[in-house]
Amino acid sequence: MAISVYEIRSGLSQMPRAHSASFLSAVEAALSEKLELTELDAFQSEPFGLIYVSSGGSEGLFLQQFSSYDKPCFLLTSGDSNSLAASMEILAYLRQNGRKGEILHGDVAAIARRIRVLSRAAHARQRLSGLRLGVIGKPSDWLIASEIDRAACEAKLGVEIVDLPMDELLETYKTAPSVENEWTHRLRALGYDAGEMDKALAIYSALKAMVANHNLGAITVRCFDLLGSVCTTGCLALAILNAEGIHAGCEGDVPSALSMAILGELSQQPVFMCNPSRIDTRAGNMVLAHCTLPVNMPREMQLTTHFESGIGVAIAGNIPEGTCTVFKAGADLSRYYAKAGMIEKNLRETSLCRTQIQVTLDDMSYFLTDPIQNHHLVCNGDYTDEIREFFTLL
Repeated sequence: MAISVYEIRSGLSQMPRAHSASFLSAVEAALSEKLELTELDAFQSEPFGLIYVSSGGSEGLFLQQFSSYDKPCFLLTSGDSNSLAASMEILAYLRQNGRKGEILHGDVAAIARRIRVLSRAAHARQRLSGLRLGVIGKPSDWLIASEIDRAACEAKLGVEIVDLPMDELLETYKTAPSVENEWTHRLRALGYDAGEMDKALAIYSALKAMVANHNLGAITVRCFDLLGSVCTTGCLALAILNAEGIHAGCEGDVPSALSMAILGELSQQPVFMCNPSRIDTRAGNMVLAHCTLPVNMPREMQLTTHFESGIGVAIAGNIPEGTCTVFKAGADLSRYYAKAGMIEKNLRETSLCRTQIQVTLDDMSYFLTDPIQNHHLVCNGDYTDEIREFFTLL
């Protein structure tokens, strides 16, 4: 995906055009994404772009062209032709007028890293705007601190919460045509009990039909009700939907489903919704576990029963070791937790949910003194900078 660039250049500039092109090429190479010079109208319609102040004397041009621009102004600035001086004057003007802006200047690799963070945050914000999050059934009874602030979701993110009855899922389970695709084929190939697989994948077909019928981009399901009504679980259904790009969470937990959507759109990685299960403060690690995860997240997996009930089909997956992000947003989006950690190993303990990871974090006092509810979200890679930038946009 190309990043739009609009160049502001004084008519008095003596800097050769080739020099300007060379600077942009160097940034582009460090970024590993294309920078595309764009006309003003097209630039202003993009969720994110760079205003390349290529020379001094450009301040007046900025006022003419960006006086009504309502997005943050990211001023890409070289070390030549008084580019930095002009950018500083422009940024001072923005600050004086209560507008957001930032100068991107200095080491090209650092500029590229910052552009990457800013672009991911802005595009995630755009993708989330207009998202419909379906709540199928009410939140599970034990989620006593997990009420969502619907007004804040709408005002800050443009996310609409859509309530759907559990009865609709149960009726759709009976009538929805069976969906077979690469994910269902891969799961069936693992050789688990065929009857149990049919029931679990019928939940997937039903949820997929509801997603289409209600134009949903995310869901959360009161999945424990399925244990008694159809004697199966939603673990496989949620695993496949997540792999297909529908953010899908458990237990009717709306703040966690919203947090999953935020982290997923920022990172463009699959996201594991899990319970903090055990903390070793001396060793500096914790165990997180759940019975489902995006089917495209583990490097290998096996199918087994759901932990609490001993029925249905759940996933015991091995998530790649290495750097990870642990995240949770509060119910009104005024608070969040984001920390980079290290997945040290996968566990297979019989007393926990089926997918289990041991994660090292440098400070876990938050979990014991002021946690944002129970469930937290994990993805591979460090996206803490993107999360911080995202929340500055709200």
